Amino acid sequence: MTYSWHVRDWRRQVFDLYAAVRAQDHPAAAHRLWTEGRDRLLATHPASPVPESDREGFRARIGAYDPEFRFVVPVEQAEPERREVPTPSDGVVPFERIGRVSLPGLGGLDVWWLDSYGGGLFLPLRDGGAGDTTYGGGRYVLDTVKGADLGGDSDALVVDLNFAFQPSCAYSSDWVCPLPGPGNRLEARVDVGELVP
Repeated sequence: MTYSWHVRDWRRQVFDLYAAVRAQDHPAAAHRLWTEGRDRLLATHPASPVPESDREGFRARIGAYDPEFRFVVPVEQAEPERREVPTPSDGVVPFERIGRVSLPGLGGLDVWWLDSYGGGLFLPLRDGGAGDTTYGGGRYVLDTVKGADLGGDSDALVVDLNFAFQPSCAYSSDWVCPLPGPGNRLEARVDVGELVP
């Protein structure tokens, strides 16, 4: 029961952090706020995916903010597709592709809807540096069901790769995470956001 309360509080704090990020007028200032808030949560919160033995003094390796990796783009139509991700803890987690975003100079990424209770947008990314400078399994840019939401509206979505972060499973095998499929892979390196140590 204690664990459930910790996870609830973790999610509440993540939602609050992203609300503060969206309220910032300057993306670089928002990125600093996010970096500091994320480091604090990962290092101190009881529901952190970082193993307890590694939390003291923990700081994620985050690339310097680069405005060239911030996009405000429409979600374009894409052929519907369903992915069902089996997990040992949550059963089968269903995702529906709801569209695609085109990132100038980089390529396109599928945008997914978590098709279960709560719902939410999901935008994972695996770039050309995966396994070298970024986590080999990929990273998340948006995961709105858990609060990771950079903004936008029905006309355009904020996709800022400077906020790409490792999923919980990158820190510990206690976690199982849906990873980017073929439509969420870029050949280009994206050496911004959370990088491997």
